[in-house]
Amino acid sequence: MLTDAQATAVTGETLAEFLRRRRGLTTVLPSARANGGAAEAIWREGTVSAVDLADAVAAYHGVPRADRDAIAALPHALADLSRDFLREAYLYPVKRDERPLLAVADPGYLEPIRAVSLALGGPVPLVVLSFEEIDELFERSRPVDVPRDKAEASSDYALSDDIETLQDLARGAPIVRVIDGLLERAIQAGATDIHIETGREELKVRFRVDGHLRAQQTMPRHMAAAVISRVKILASLDIAERRLPQDGRTNVKVGNTEADLRVAIMPTLYGETAVLRILLKDTRLLDFKRVGLSDRDRDAVVALLAEPHGIIIVTGPTGSGKTTTLATAISLLNDPARKIVTVEDPVEYQLPGIHQTQIKPAIGLTFATALRSFLRHDPDVIMVGEMRDRETAAIGIQAALTGHLVLTTLHTNSAVDAVVRLVDMGIEPYLIASSLRGVIGQRLVRRLCERCRVPDPKSQGIAQDILARRGGVGAMGQAFHRAVGCAHCNESGYRGRVGVFEAMAVNDDLRVLIRGQPDPRVILQAARSAGMTTMLDDGIEKASRGLTSLDEVLRISG
Repeated sequence: MLTDAQATAVTGETLAEFLRRRRGLTTVLPSARANGGAAEAIWREGTVSAVDLADAVAAYHGVPRADRDAIAALPHALADLSRDFLREAYLYPVKRDERPLLAVADPGYLEPIRAVSLALGGPVPLVVLSFEEIDELFERSRPVDVPRDKAEASSDYALSDDIETLQDLARGAPIVRVIDGLLERAIQAGATDIHIETGREELKVRFRVDGHLRAQQTMPRHMAAAVISRVKILASLDIAERRLPQDGRTNVKVGNTEADLRVAIMPTLYGETAVLRILLKDTRLLDFKRVGLSDRDRDAVVALLAEPHGIIIVTGPTGSGKTTTLATAISLLNDPARKIVTVEDPVEYQLPGIHQTQIKPAIGLTFATALRSFLRHDPDVIMVGEMRDRETAAIGIQAALTGHLVLTTLHTNSAVDAVVRLVDMGIEPYLIASSLRGVIGQRLVRRLCERCRVPDPKSQGIAQDILARRGGVGAMGQAFHRAVGCAHCNESGYRGRVGVFEAMAVNDDLRVLIRGQPDPRVILQAARSAGMTTMLDDGIEKASRGLTSLDEVLRISG
């Protein structure tokens, strides 16, 4: 006969389902709460008594049920552990026969249990007490010479003014394990960013996966100072500075994966938050087909790169894949007969045979100063990570006019808008017309999960109507699909991303328009008449082949 724990393992019941069946309840029980486990959520609901809940939790997890007085008679093992952390997580460590034993209210709330086990030297046997029983144990063990309010505020993690304590905690095994675990899970999930956010009541962690933020876990708020300090130590930032934003970077190795981390710290109302941008050291072959360019746009881009001089711009918002497109273009141009130099922030792709420089604003090495220096090194091709200001744009255009091929990026919504942005920066239209060879606009859309996508004939009719009204020139298949969601794609319906593009080659007709007062609508009409397909056209074509959904295409096209 199976035990309750073995039977639950077979049936896959949640704790709430197990308790409803065991107690014959008809009410709906909560399954979890934001900063705790399922058992705590049920206890706070008040539907089941603390004792009955503890009995059910012990049976559900197959962990022995303990007697509060027997645990209280044992010497506790609270030394070097934060009382507030233990109390909030409902963990009470004791020593039995000089060996650690951990009394818990919820064996399923694993993160704090793992952290305490590490602090105690390894896996520790568990026993179950009720939430109220653990509260009583902490009350009994509270130092009598410390006032209650002071004792509750004395958490090690809350000593945010004690820099030495923060340094010790940030380097301690539990916090190191927390950050290492976040990095490992983020890389496995394909996340581009980790957001660690200090709130009023808890510390939240979210991952940006395929361009969308997903909640991952929460931690007690009093861990915030130590967690953020650990991030600062990794990025060589000042852990004593909490009033000003800080930026740093580092590189890490997680398993066999190497990654660069760009770290940004920002003070907020309830404490500091951190964002870790993950830049994997991609060793895969750079190829325009893998980037997502259609045959038509790939031919247009290759023709632009064959120009002996001039400026080529890649546009799009942050995180749209511009750097990958530039790196692919540079790889195509890489030839012993050419000298290629780049200035980037940061250097994401390390390309053999190419001289790459990373900007360092703190010592005065900016895009503009590096670009000015490059011109004295006799380059054939110059890649500038971003034209952020008039000075950089002016030097880049001057380099293009004096016989260099210049590749760069701008943050604009479309290829046509790049012309307007340069004019807004203070560049004369006649200089733009003379130097600009082409603009590549791009976005990233989420790729449909091939395991759960389903046909969507309705989208085909909508897409045909859109193309008919806009005079679209893109080809269109008949394999439209929509997202559903499964375990493989974390129920999102999407897995990975693919680029949608528009490639505007500047011909003589466009140069005439640019030399005047550039009107983006007129330029767009002329570019489409010359054969350019827009990102919307390209997105619909990719949706018609089942690569993405029409909803995704319309989301990025506005």
